[in-house]
Amino acid sequence: MDNRLQLLTNWVRQIPGFSAATPEPVSGDASFRRYFRVWQNGPEQQATPYIVMDAPPEHENCVPFVTLARHWRQHGISVPEIAAEDLTLGFLLLEDLGDQLMLKALEHGEPDSLYREALNELARIAGLSAPDEHPLPHYDRALLDREMALFPDWLLEQYLGLTLDIQERALLETAFGLLRESALAQPEVTVHRDYHSRNLLFRDGQPAPGVIDFQDAVCGPITYDAVSLLKDCYIRWPEARIAHWLEYYRSISLTAGLHRADPDSFRQWFDLMGMQRHLKAAGIFARLAIRDGKTGYLADIPRTVSYIRDASAKQPAFRHFHEWLCGKVIPAIEERIGPLPAPEAREL
Repeated sequence: MDNRLQLLTNWVRQIPGFSAATPEPVSGDASFRRYFRVWQNGPEQQATPYIVMDAPPEHENCVPFVTLARHWRQHGISVPEIAAEDLTLGFLLLEDLGDQLMLKALEHGEPDSLYREALNELARIAGLSAPDEHPLPHYDRALLDREMALFPDWLLEQYLGLTLDIQERALLETAFGLLRESALAQPEVTVHRDYHSRNLLFRDGQPAPGVIDFQDAVCGPITYDAVSLLKDCYIRWPEARIAHWLEYYRSISLTAGLHRADPDSFRQWFDLMGMQRHLKAAGIFARLAIRDGKTGYLADIPRTVSYIRDASAKQPAFRHFHEWLCGKVIPAIEERIGPLPAPEAREL
């Protein structure tokens, strides 16, 4: 048993009703956080499950999670209730929202109803104000640039071993500038920042999905979370379905007063925002493999880069970028990792 698990076990057993709790691993994620399931004392068939979050304080700050969880829950968002906390140690005892991730539910459920509920909840999140004690950081120019730089730094150079010349770096800087300006021009809303099929949980009798991993929320572009959900790095849908779901979200967010965009403008925002997010995500997946030894994320890079390929193909301003991506980067990815899905492919 590692030292933090022993410390976590001792901590949870001091909470009334958990004196016999034995944490069982549930999952880790792309950060340093880990999750364990524990049961409140009582007969096994009646015991109530809870989740313990282990967030080492030298790596993770629990304060935004705690503050946002309480604020969002007060406003009707289905986030876990916090039963106990020790921010010094980095431990939280949370309501257990179950194991039915949206990604898993989509294998057997009806996609339209699941996405409609997820988009309804997203519109509610987007319309929230920030808690007084935790003003949300802005998704500003510097943050957008740092994220896009992950693509050449970690994926192209460090993982694929590509060397970029001066012209290629200028090409990337031009593309990044266009994406940055499009993002900054969008109306700002509350952005979850990782709203996708692995962070939404569907439960019997509860139409709204449970929402997790929201601690990095910011004030930013209205289409960002829609991209995370509809151009998901872990599942891919044909264009017709994406367009249908996006128009539903545009309509309900328009009714909520979050923007005044027509369908074409909203779609343009969405596609360019998607390029920014997927440049970041592809770089992060390479970094997780190189720096943290989490090589399982490499398999998601072809799908993620396919979104960049497809979006840039539709944008005249990105013609040279698209040609370079298809001529140099994608062949290197396919040789090292595997083929990209076709534009109309469904991957689940």
